[in-house]
Amino acid sequence: MAENRILSPALLLHISNLLNIPIRGITSVIELLDDGGTVPFIARYRKEATGNLDEVQIRAIEEKLAYFRELEDRRESILASIVEQGKLTDELKARIEATLDRNELEDLYLPYKPKRRTKATIAREKGLEPLAAYLWAQKPADESLAVLAPKFVNEELGVANVDEALEGARHIVAEWVSEDADLRKALRNLVFDEGVVISRKATDAVDEREKFKMYYEYKEPVKTIPSHRMLAIRRGETEKVLYFLIETEQERALALMRRHVLRAQGDWTSQLELAIDDAWKRLLNSSIQTEIRIELKRRSDTEAIQVFRDNLHNLLLAAPAGSISVLGIDPGLRTGCKLAVVDQTGKLLAHDVLYLHTSKHGNAEAMPKLEALLRKHTVRAIAIGNGTASRETDAFVREFLREKGIQEIFSVTVSEAGASVYSASDIARQEFPDLDLTVRGAISIARRLQDPLSELVKVDPKSIGVGQYQHDVDQRQLADSLEKTVESCVNRVGVDLNTSSWTLLRYVSGITERTAMNIVTYRNEHGTFRSRTQVRDVPGIGAKTFEQAAGFLRIRNGDNPLDMTAVHPESYAVVEQIAAAAGTSIADLIRQPELVEKVDRKGVSAGQYTLDDILAELKRPGRDPRETFVAPQFREEVREIADVQVGMTLEGVVTNVTKFGAFVDIGVHQDGLVHISELSNKFIKDPAEAVKTGQIVKVKVLSVDAKAMRIGLSMKALMGPTPATRPQAKKAAPPPTASLQDKLAALSAKWGSK
Repeated sequence: MAENRILSPALLLHISNLLNIPIRGITSVIELLDDGGTVPFIARYRKEATGNLDEVQIRAIEEKLAYFRELEDRRESILASIVEQGKLTDELKARIEATLDRNELEDLYLPYKPKRRTKATIAREKGLEPLAAYLWAQKPADESLAVLAPKFVNEELGVANVDEALEGARHIVAEWVSEDADLRKALRNLVFDEGVVISRKATDAVDEREKFKMYYEYKEPVKTIPSHRMLAIRRGETEKVLYFLIETEQERALALMRRHVLRAQGDWTSQLELAIDDAWKRLLNSSIQTEIRIELKRRSDTEAIQVFRDNLHNLLLAAPAGSISVLGIDPGLRTGCKLAVVDQTGKLLAHDVLYLHTSKHGNAEAMPKLEALLRKHTVRAIAIGNGTASRETDAFVREFLREKGIQEIFSVTVSEAGASVYSASDIARQEFPDLDLTVRGAISIARRLQDPLSELVKVDPKSIGVGQYQHDVDQRQLADSLEKTVESCVNRVGVDLNTSSWTLLRYVSGITERTAMNIVTYRNEHGTFRSRTQVRDVPGIGAKTFEQAAGFLRIRNGDNPLDMTAVHPESYAVVEQIAAAAGTSIADLIRQPELVEKVDRKGVSAGQYTLDDILAELKRPGRDPRETFVAPQFREEVREIADVQVGMTLEGVVTNVTKFGAFVDIGVHQDGLVHISELSNKFIKDPAEAVKTGQIVKVKVLSVDAKAMRIGLSMKALMGPTPATRPQAKKAAPPPTASLQDKLAALSAKWGSK
């Protein structure tokens, strides 16, 4: 593929209409991408060129660019193939060059595609194509069909009688019908608009937990079936519990085909009608179904991946507790609770084990050991993994802190999703080659409290567990999408050049994994970096890499105070103008942000968007865009699902947001579900409008099923009535508990996957 191929004006206009973005901005983005620019860099530092397009818009342009360049490659390949066959007409060429849809392009190529031996191929070998051409033409000829057909009877070629001759001709016609690009498009639209997804339980299927019970006899329109239900049905099919098909009213499809094919009445009409029926039943129905199934999977994958992206984005940007010493606890029953103390930079200071749950004296024996660690290393916080025995461990720690009168240390439960994956990874072995896996897990838990972003980048995003059917979607698309999400988050926050691991540095704009390792090696050999420009001495960092990365690298207490900000080195001269206009130095400008208010913008030579960003940065130099850390407070008496009672009001943390609701950790080892209808007292289409992953929320318990491990929650119940300005406020709402239980039953497949 030619990477820097310029798209045609028609394609640029098409992309502009699809994305509602001016052509000028699209053209600029394409040029910058082709020049090696990364999306974070373009979004942050090339706003003048793009017209202030944000990262989401630029990613959308990047995706469309890739799609249409692949389309162009395929178009060229198809044209070359048809030319080689000597069958390319001006009309066909014009249609191929005009199409902007991959399916339509393949439909146009279908008649010229090399085929396996078909019934139509066999009929042509028997010399029946002229008879098929007579039927297809639908024009009176010198000879009627009754006279013409007997002439094709030829026992040597395998045509024993007139009926066999007509049947062979119909096979050829059926193939022509099935290869008509316009008809295929019309049928696709019909099936998509009017088709119904029907799932049923497979014969002799075993579904012990009845995960897929709601889909044993299930119907939903193709057009409206949401991604999570489509993915659940597909998973049921994969597990051989379900099978599904797409049903369309046959007569509607046949009527459409007859309108398209039949142009005139004659002795050919009955034969064409038979050929149309054959084309639908034998060729088109299964083919169109396959295409719609592929489209449904693509649509469901895209939506599910977007849910995963949004959840991961919020999780990575969760509020950090900051540079404080932390004791991490990986709870355990039989094997004990592994402890790890890390300093303000995440460096391991000590590790130990507490056996809290193996004997009645466990707590008494553990207290002195815990106190010694806390005192010796001036610990400020205790992070407890939320796995097995976490609530018991949390209760012990809180009781210990109360008993000892320690108020300067806070305790918080931390999600340990993916910690076990990290513990066994090559990255963990490189960091701590001599430590047990569980100790590595405790270190990771402690660091997650300090800075979730820095620690979670070491884990494969798919292992973090904030997705929806992530194992069922296109894995390549998922991996690429999540990689871009991590890149976006890392560059939004910025990276400390002197303290960050290579696992974090590799996500900085323009920096590869090898270059990130080179930075750490250089830092270990030469000491801390004093300026951003010094990073140019690192092997692998040339002018282009420096341009892309510099603005996202931070150096605190370095030679240039601007190196701790998001101001790009290429704009340092602009800051000098600003300082001069304010009658002060750059250092004083950063120390006294109020001086920025006095700047006369007219005297500064910078574009509007660039200047806005620089001034905003100078008002809050080196600011962290993440929220302030707040620890959730679980109720002491609620530790197991048996403790949860209907009507309780609890505090929890949103662990996962899906298209049908949000899962909330209320501290009982089983997340509760807030269905989308219980998230807000106003109508919302997407749960993401109301909550995000990592958010602390208050919920009311609507239902508890300890056997099935299901907890129904509501946020709406704590919000009061819907505003009176909304017309639907006057309508009586159905009983919340009953309706939610219905919804919980309907979501059994998802619960099973949890």
